[in-house]
Amino acid sequence: MALLRVKVRVTGIIQGVGFRPFIYRIAVKNGLKGYVRNMGDAGVEILLEGEENAIKSFLKALKNEKPPLAQIHEIITIRLGGEHQHKDFRIVRSSEEAELSGSVIPPDMAICNDCLKELRDKTNQRHDYFFITCTDCGPRFTVIERLPYDRENTTMRDFPMCSFCQSEYTDPSNRRFHAQTVACPKCGPKAYLTTSDGEVLPCREPIREAGRLVSEGFVVAIKGYGGFHVAVSTLKDEPLARLRRAKHRRQKPFAIMARGLEAVKSFAEVSPKEVELLTSPMRPIVLLKKSADYYLSELVAPGLHNVGVMLPYTGMHYMFFDEVEDPAFVMTSANPPNQPIVKDDNEALKTLGEIVDYFLFHNRRIAHRCDDSVVRVHGEKQVFIRRSRGYAPAPVMLREKAEKCVLALGGELNNTACILNGNKAFVSQHIGDVENVETCEFLRNAAEHLAHLTNSKVEVVACDLHPKFTTTRLAQELAAQNGWQLVQVQHHFAHVAALMAEHGADELVGVCCDGYGYGINGEAWGGEIIFASRNSAEMKRVAHLEEQPMVGGDLATRYPLRMAAGILHKKTYVKHWLMQNKHYFPYGETEVQVVLQQLEKRRGIIGTTSCGRVLDAVAAVLGLCYERTYEGEPAMKLESAAMGGREVLQLEPIIKGEVLETTDMLLEVFENRSKRAVADLAFSAHAYLARGLAELAIEKALENDVKAVGFSGGVACNEIFTKIMRETVEAAGLRFLVHEAVPPGDGGLSFGQAVYAGLFNFKTQLLY
Repeated sequence: MALLRVKVRVTGIIQGVGFRPFIYRIAVKNGLKGYVRNMGDAGVEILLEGEENAIKSFLKALKNEKPPLAQIHEIITIRLGGEHQHKDFRIVRSSEEAELSGSVIPPDMAICNDCLKELRDKTNQRHDYFFITCTDCGPRFTVIERLPYDRENTTMRDFPMCSFCQSEYTDPSNRRFHAQTVACPKCGPKAYLTTSDGEVLPCREPIREAGRLVSEGFVVAIKGYGGFHVAVSTLKDEPLARLRRAKHRRQKPFAIMARGLEAVKSFAEVSPKEVELLTSPMRPIVLLKKSADYYLSELVAPGLHNVGVMLPYTGMHYMFFDEVEDPAFVMTSANPPNQPIVKDDNEALKTLGEIVDYFLFHNRRIAHRCDDSVVRVHGEKQVFIRRSRGYAPAPVMLREKAEKCVLALGGELNNTACILNGNKAFVSQHIGDVENVETCEFLRNAAEHLAHLTNSKVEVVACDLHPKFTTTRLAQELAAQNGWQLVQVQHHFAHVAALMAEHGADELVGVCCDGYGYGINGEAWGGEIIFASRNSAEMKRVAHLEEQPMVGGDLATRYPLRMAAGILHKKTYVKHWLMQNKHYFPYGETEVQVVLQQLEKRRGIIGTTSCGRVLDAVAAVLGLCYERTYEGEPAMKLESAAMGGREVLQLEPIIKGEVLETTDMLLEVFENRSKRAVADLAFSAHAYLARGLAELAIEKALENDVKAVGFSGGVACNEIFTKIMRETVEAAGLRFLVHEAVPPGDGGLSFGQAVYAGLFNFKTQLLY
C-alpha cells in the first residue's frame, strides 16, 4: 500500500469548536502520523503521513463527522514529497501565519446539556460553577483579542489552569481536550455582589442572592458574556416604573429571561418553531404572542401583543433562578440612551450606579461587547429583528465570489458593519444607532476587528447615500486614509440588493417599506417598488406610495398626529379633531394653531413616500400612539391592535400610474373610527397597504417578465403585512422572497451595501 505525505488546509468556523481534538481523534483512529495546528488566519493546518486509504478515510470523516459547531468552507489538499518525519499524531503549537482569508472564530454559544448536568451534579468538581464551559459551548467571539484562537490570545489568559483543568485539557478522551475557556471554581473567574457604588458584599452565594434581590423588587446589573444586563422583576410594577424613568424608556418593551420553557408557556403562546429557536445553542430573544391569561406586569411590553423572551444561556443565568419562584425576570441591555451596551466594570459603576441597587460582577474581562439577538416567526419562517449574539460573526454564504473585498458601514439606526470577502459576508454584532462619538467608535472598532478576524484586505468601503450620516463621513475618512474606493448606495437599493444576494436572484421586483431612506435626489423615501436586474445591470425605482406631507418635518416622525393632520387636510376639515386632541401636542392649542397655519400656507412641510409614516398616521387616528418614544412604536402598536381584527372596509387599492394612493384609505379609517372596532380598522389599513403594494409590484414584475417579488425594509418585520403580501403575490403565480439570513430592517443594510458594491454591477451606483 502506497505511503503518502499530505498537507491539508481547512477554512471556515473551525477554531474554538473542538476541531483540533476532532482531527486528533480521527487521525489516531486511522493510524496516521503528523500534526494539526491553528493558524493566524482562523484556519487550521493538518499534516498527514500514512497509507493512502487511511488518508482517504480521514478526509471522508473530516467532511461527515465534524463537531456540531464547526462549519467547513473549504478543504485544500496538497501532496508533499520527502521522507516521513513524524512518529505519532499531535496537536502542536499554533502558528501566527495568516495565508488564507475568509475563516472566522465562532459566535458565543449557550451552555450545552452536558455542562448543565455537571453544573447540577453535586459530585462534580464544577458543581455550581457559573463559568462552566467545554469545546461545545461558552463564549468565543466576546473573549478573543487576537488570532489564533488559543487561551493566551483571549481574556482567559488571566486565569492559569489548575492541575485538574490541565488534566482535562490534555486528555484526548475528554470533551474539554484543548477547550480554551476551561475553568473551575479553583482557577477560573469568580462572581461577586456589590452595592451600587462598588462596595463588595460578603456573600457565600452571590448569584443566587442576586436572584433573590431581583425577586424582592431591587434593580440589579449583571455582567454576562458580551456586556451587562439590568434585571428587575416582571411581576412588580414599582421597580419596572423606576427602571423606565432611569433609562428614559417610557414605552419601549423590555426583553425578559424566563427560568424555563414551562414558565414561558404560562404567559405566552409558543409554536414548535419558536420552541426550536428558544432552545437552540444561539438562544436569541424570541418575540412571542402574549397568551390570553398573560399575567406579567403590563409595564414589561406596554401596548403590544407580544413580548420578547429568551431562556438562560449561561450557568450564571440558571443559578440566578434557583431560589426564587418568579417565572421570568426583565433582562434588558445595560446602556445609556443611544450608546453601546456597557462591558467594562468601571464603566458600569460610572454609568449604571445611579440606576441600579446592586451589581453582580465577575472578574473576567469582556474583549468585545455583543448584544442579544432578537427574532420572530412568521408562519414557519424565522425573521431577524437583530442578528448579534449566537450568530455574529458567522458568515452569510453567497453563491458567487466577489472580486474585491468590501467593508460596508450601514446607515444610522440599528446599525451593523459587514465585510464581503469572496463568497462570504461577515456581518458584525449589533452596533446600534450611530449618532454619537461612542457608537461611531464602536462601529469603527468592530469593523477593524472583523477585518482582522477574517484576514480581510479591504479595497472598497460602502455606505449610505445620505451626505450627513456619521457613517458616510466615516466611510469618506477611511477611503481617504487607506486609498480605498468609496461606493455610496441608496438606502432602499441596498435593502433590495440584500434580498437578491440572500436568495441568489438575478432579477427581482422589490417592495421596500420603512420609515425613511435618503432618495436618489434627496427625497424622503420609504414606500418604494424597485426593479433590479443583473442581466441588464440596472436598478431603478418604478413605483411608490403617494407622497404625503410631514408637517413640521422631523417633528412629524415623533408626533404622528402631525402626520395624520397633513394627510387628512387634503380631504377633510381637521381643526375640530386636532383641538379635541390638543393635549397630545407638547404645546397644546398653540401648537395646533401653528400646524393648521403650516397646512394652509404649505410652509414647514416635507414630502415623504414613507410607508412607516402612513402607519404612524393610522395609529394616531385610532388613538393607539400619539408620540413615538422609540423607533417603530406607532406601527408596532398598530400591528398589535390589528392582530385581533378583520377586514371591514373592503377598500380596493387606488393605483394611479406608478403611485398607490393612501389619502382615501386614511380618510375611511378616520370617518369610521367611532363606528367600527379599532382592531378591524387597524387590520383594514394593513390590508389596503399590503395588497396595494403587492398588486403594484406584480404589475411591474409582469411588465418586466420577472418571476419573483421580494419584501424588505423594517415593515417586513410586520407579520400581518407580510402574510397578506405573500398571499397576494403567490396567488399571481410569482415567488415571494423575504429575508431569512439577515434582518429586513437596517440591521441588514450593511450586508446589502456590501453585495451591491462588491457583486452587483448596477449602473445606478455612485462611484468616487
